Amino acid sequence: MNRDITEILDSPLTLPDDPAGGEGQAEKKQVVTRFAPSPTGYMHIGNLRTALYAYLIARSAGGKFILRIEDTDRERLVEGAEDVILETLKATGLEYDEGPVIGGPSGPYVQSERKEKGIYRKYAEELIKRGHAYRCFCSEERLESLREANGIGGYDRHCRNIDPATADARAAAGEPYVIRQKIPLDGETEYTDEVFGTITMPNSEMQDQILLKADGYPTYNFAHVIDDRLMGVTHVVRGSEYLTSTPKYVLLYDAFGWERPVYCHLPLLMGRDADGKISKLSKRHGAVSFQDLTRSGFLPEAIVNYIALLGWCPKNTNEEIFSLDELKKIFSTEAINKSPAVFDYEKLRWFNSRYIAAMPDGDYLARALPDVEASCPGCAAPVKLAELLKTRLSSFGEIPAAVAFLREPAELDAEGIAALYTNKKNKTDPGVCLGILRGMIPVLAAYDGDWVSDPLFELMRGYAEKAGVKTGAVAWAVRAAVARQAVTPGGATELMEVLGRERSLERIGLAMSELEAQAV
Repeated sequence: MNRDITEILDSPLTLPDDPAGGEGQAEKKQVVTRFAPSPTGYMHIGNLRTALYAYLIARSAGGKFILRIEDTDRERLVEGAEDVILETLKATGLEYDEGPVIGGPSGPYVQSERKEKGIYRKYAEELIKRGHAYRCFCSEERLESLREANGIGGYDRHCRNIDPATADARAAAGEPYVIRQKIPLDGETEYTDEVFGTITMPNSEMQDQILLKADGYPTYNFAHVIDDRLMGVTHVVRGSEYLTSTPKYVLLYDAFGWERPVYCHLPLLMGRDADGKISKLSKRHGAVSFQDLTRSGFLPEAIVNYIALLGWCPKNTNEEIFSLDELKKIFSTEAINKSPAVFDYEKLRWFNSRYIAAMPDGDYLARALPDVEASCPGCAAPVKLAELLKTRLSSFGEIPAAVAFLREPAELDAEGIAALYTNKKNKTDPGVCLGILRGMIPVLAAYDGDWVSDPLFELMRGYAEKAGVKTGAVAWAVRAAVARQAVTPGGATELMEVLGRERSLERIGLAMSELEAQAV
């Protein structure tokens, strides 16, 4: 339960990081991290990496991981976005200890609900009492005139020195106002970051930011500080774009006399354009959300494994494949890099291919078979086809393209036919292959057994022995005829099993017609 503001401000906080009895004997702090996304759309890969690192920092220390929804920016809210956040954390295995749905001792865990309880207003007014904040009555028109005058916005501290009694009277009379932080006018503010070291900001470069808006909603800059403290957060994990904003936040901690949390800012995520130019990761680089990637056939486990390495490198190993449980054991902030990390889609495909290949057969078929059946509706053995694809896929989204040659026979010109049936290793050319197909077609047509790979291979081997040719040459000719392309998932008889008897014979017949026409 949340305690009364007076109790919190006037008495020692009994949070996890407080000394627990004994003169000078304090227990080691429990690490508490949080993921606090805004429900403004899809789950960007950068947001997911922040959630993952916050989760791993907590779990590697046996600590607590909290989910909080920061929905105070009402204009940017997207319906259903909170569900996307919850579903993403569930799909990736990032289980939280406190948060929406499951609750916890520091709830509610949605900021708009916390606003209704008056939490933020009480703290903002306490800052006014302590001289670290003030009421600002400037109209939007005046602020707009300031923006037009200097071209970049900013506030001139017009209301900073209004007599507090006068400000109180104007507020009591119903005059609209916001509450602004009173930033020191001189000196510097310094803090230490786990990744980037000591960060120093001249106070003169900071604005008197708004803490509480006229409608009573807190800004992110204020709400997250209050919530982090009340929820016992010890480690704040977020992107490096907040490095220069954090001095304002530590001033708020100092104003309340609170211990600052440990800050861990993560390196930027970059993307590579088609021309090789690197810039901040965005939609122009391709799929940048977890949902887009999973819809494209990437496995959550592979995505998590890959993004864990975007800015972090495990010590004492060159291994790259890690389960989430393994990451929890070896993760440390000391191994987080300062340099921006480039999101490489080809590397993600490599990770995904490894995870697909390692899937238990039952799980793999459950995932792949629907796509195989939809992509190759006429195939006689879709399970066989799915099995052939398993070690060849880098994403499930590749299935339609991978089986396109089986849906419809590709059209070949004379040059394509010559190239397809010519193979130096098996010493074949279009003429040799035509002879093989002429000999194989009656053997296959007369066969009335199960149309599956092993007996079909025995038929080919038996024909090769009688005809005095290599089995490899027969297999090449038949595979080229039924597949109509040189590279295939599976050999000749496996593809014939997938196509079925009728379609296999049709394709061999088509190949013979083309080869005969070219031989004339």
